[in-house]
Amino acid sequence: MTRMDSWWGHRNPVIAYRARRLLAGESEGTPAMRRLRREIGECRMAQDLLRGLDMERWSPYRKWQGPHWTLYSLAEIAYPPGDRRLFPVRQRVLEWMFSPAFLKPPSTAIYPDQPERPRRCASMEGNAIWSQLGLGIVDETRVPLLVDRLLAMQWPDGGWNCDKRPGARTSSVQETLLPLRGLAAWQRATGEARVRKATARAAEFLLQRRLLWRQRDGELIRPEWGGPVDKIHYPIRFYDVLSALLVMTEIGRVGDPRCQMALDMLERKRLADGMFPVEWTNTRPADRIQSRGTYADWGPRSLKTGNPFVTIDALYVLQAAGRRT
Repeated sequence: MTRMDSWWGHRNPVIAYRARRLLAGESEGTPAMRRLRREIGECRMAQDLLRGLDMERWSPYRKWQGPHWTLYSLAEIAYPPGDRRLFPVRQRVLEWMFSPAFLKPPSTAIYPDQPERPRRCASMEGNAIWSQLGLGIVDETRVPLLVDRLLAMQWPDGGWNCDKRPGARTSSVQETLLPLRGLAAWQRATGEARVRKATARAAEFLLQRRLLWRQRDGELIRPEWGGPVDKIHYPIRFYDVLSALLVMTEIGRVGDPRCQMALDMLERKRLADGMFPVEWTNTRPADRIQSRGTYADWGPRSLKTGNPFVTIDALYVLQAAGRRT
């Protein structure tokens, strides 16, 4: 079995920090954790991701190296907060998200007979809120407006959906998880009651499906995009067994009985050495700009080799659920 404390002093500060924060529950304010956060800012992963700061002529959403995803990835590795070099990137992302075209067709659709179901890729707003909070670069004027936008576009069933087909009447799990994560982070930071209510509704939408299974027939959810939900995705993850359980853990709902089947599935993925593998990815390492490229090395991508990043997340989930780690 993997010894969790073997990561405490890992040579990669991203792994060491992640293990100490998630598995040991060490406060972010301790001298050791503050030192690790500074080291993250100087490490190879961070320096590789910071290459995304020089993409002025590319779309902010360029997969996966554009400004939107650069901020997401830096937040994912716990890059140190408040770096002013990120402000211009934040500015580009927000200008894009508040441009007149952003909320118009084809990006957004609102049908006269379904005004309560705005078709909008709400994962974008969710990621932007979560990333800015994690990086300590919140635009105090416009991020609250992104929160307002998500609340206004939440569907009656508690989720969100970008499906432009008029026949779509149920929210999408992919388009619900990331708004839920962003709003939950905002609620923790601000205590807003209206946001707490919205996150509870979104969580219930996912829990009604036991996270991974369709309500109507109990079959596994099979999204049209974003990868199979029963495989562990990394580093970009829209919706899968681990990301769904990770968010449930962050919002304090992983103990809900409706998470048990997903937890069972996750446990079965543990390798003989106690690690967990990356089973599916839509990224590829790249030293230049290319579709779905990533500048950083996110660890092994093999069904037979454990990945330390996903392993720490998986053990964190299982530990929070009271399962053997």
